[in-house]
Amino acid sequence: RVDRADRPPPATAEARRPAPSGTLRIVEPIRASQLEIDDGFSLTPPGVAEASAATRGQVIIELSLARLQRRRSELLWTGAGSMLVVLAGSLLLARRMSRGVSGPIRSVADTVLRIGHGQLRERVPLTGGGSLRRLAEGVNEMAARLTEAHEDMARKIDEATAELRARKDEAERANLAKSRFLAAASHDLRQPMHALGLFITELAEHELAPRSRKLVDRIAMSAGAMENLLDSLLDISRLDAGVLNPTIRSVALQPLLERIAAGQQAAAHARGLRLRVRARADRARTDPVLLERILSNLVSNAIRYTASGSVLLACRRRGGHLRIEVRDSGVGIAPEFHEIVFQEFIQLDNAERARDKGLGLGLAIVRRLADLLEHGLELRSAPGRGSVFALELPAAGPEPQPDPAEEARALGGLDGVRIALVDDDPLARDSMASLLSSWGCYVSAAETAQELIARLGESGPAPELLITDFRLRGPLNGIELIEHMRSQPQLRQLPTILISGDTAPEMLARAQAAQLPLLHKPVRPARLRALIHRLLAAN
Repeated sequence: RVDRADRPPPATAEARRPAPSGTLRIVEPIRASQLEIDDGFSLTPPGVAEASAATRGQVIIELSLARLQRRRSELLWTGAGSMLVVLAGSLLLARRMSRGVSGPIRSVADTVLRIGHGQLRERVPLTGGGSLRRLAEGVNEMAARLTEAHEDMARKIDEATAELRARKDEAERANLAKSRFLAAASHDLRQPMHALGLFITELAEHELAPRSRKLVDRIAMSAGAMENLLDSLLDISRLDAGVLNPTIRSVALQPLLERIAAGQQAAAHARGLRLRVRARADRARTDPVLLERILSNLVSNAIRYTASGSVLLACRRRGGHLRIEVRDSGVGIAPEFHEIVFQEFIQLDNAERARDKGLGLGLAIVRRLADLLEHGLELRSAPGRGSVFALELPAAGPEPQPDPAEEARALGGLDGVRIALVDDDPLARDSMASLLSSWGCYVSAAETAQELIARLGESGPAPELLITDFRLRGPLNGIELIEHMRSQPQLRQLPTILISGDTAPEMLARAQAAQLPLLHKPVRPARLRALIHRLLAAN
C-alpha cells in the first residue's frame, strides 16, 4: 500500500498496530529521491539538492509464518528420528561388542577366579580369534600346569604322610619296646642289687678290721652308684607312666640347698672343686622331693663336667618368684646343643660311655620334672665359659607351724615289731629278713601269698606290718594279697609296704590307684626304716 507524501500520515498508526498471530510484518518508509536530473524543466539548478528529504509514506508487508512453522517442525522431527536411529544403532553396536569382546574377557576373569579358589579343573571356552583366543589358550595352559603341579604335590604329601605315619608307628613301637626292656632289665637288675644293698648294710653294722671296713665301704660306694643309675631308669619310667603327682606346699629353700650341697661335697672334694651355697631364708611353692631331685641332678652334673674351679648353688628373689641357679666353671655347652642335652641318653662328652658319667638321663629327668612342676628352666652356656642352669619357681609365705606333739614325737626303735614278709626271690627274702631281724623285728617270711595266708590261719598273733613284693608266684600278686589281708576284720587297718623291681607303667599305675606306699628295689635301708616308723606311728 503506497501513501502519498502530501497526505496525513495515517500509515504510522497502521505500522504501530501489532501483527496478527502467525504473520511477519515488514515496514519500510518511502522518501523523496535526491537524484540530480538536468532536464531543463527542474526548478532547482543542477548541483543543488533539495534541502530536506521528507518521508512521503510507508510500505507495509505482512507475510504468513505457517509454512515456516511447518518446515521447522518437519526438520525437528527429522532430527529427533535421526538421533533415535543413531542411539539404537549405538546400543546394538555396544551389545554386539559386549558379546564379542567383554563377554570372553569376563568369562576368562571368572574362570581365573574359580581356579584361584582351587577349582583347577576349570577351563576357558575357546571362542573368537586373535588376542582373545590366545588369552584363553594361555589361561587354560596355566590351569593345566597348576593341576599337574597340584597333583604332583598331593602325591608327594601323601607319600610323605604315609612315611611319617610309618616312622611314627615305628617310633612308638621302639619306645614301647624300650620301656618294656627298661622295665624288664630294671627288674632283673634290681633283684640282686636289692639283696646286695641289704647285705652290705647289715655287714656294715658289724665290727670289722680296718682293711675289711675299707673294702665294705668301696663295695657300698659301687652299689650306691649302681642304685643311682637304676633310680634314673625308675624316674624315667615313672614319668613315662604319668604316675608322679606332685605334692605342692610351702618349702624352706635354705635347709634344702644346704642339704643338697652337703650330699655332694664328697664328690666335689674328690675332683678338687669348691662347692659353695648362697641361700636366702625364703620359701617357695613346690614339691620338696621333686625339687631336691632336680637340683641334685644339676649339681651332680656340674661337678661331673667341671675339671677345675668351683660350683655355686645360689638362690635370689626376682619379683614374686625365686630363681635358683647352679653355676659351674666347666667345659660349657655350645648353643646348638642347648636343647639336645635335655634328651634321653645324650652325653656330649662321653663317647666312650664311661660309667662314672652316668647314663645321660640326668638332664632329661630335670626337664621333665621342671615341666611337671611348671617351673621355668633356663640354660646359659658357651664352650670354655662354664654353664648356668636356672630354675624359677613361685615364692610362698610361711607354712603353718606343725602340731608340737607331732613334732616332738620320736621314732623310737623297732624292737618286737611283728612283720610279715613275702618275696619269691630267696636272696632278696633272706637279706630283707636278716636286716629286719637286726633291727629287732620278729619276721615271718613266706615265698608265696598262699603260704602266708595259711600261716596266718594258724594260731598266733597277727602281724603289725606287711611287706610284700609285687610279683609273686601263684595266682595272687602283692596288691591282691594286700586286698585279701585287709578283707579280714582284724587286719582291716594293717599297714603295708609294696616293694617291686618292676618299673612298667602298668604296675606303677596300679600301685598308685591302690594308694599303697611303694619302694623300688634296691631298697635303701634308711628309707625303709623311716617308712616303717611312719606307718606304725600313723596306725
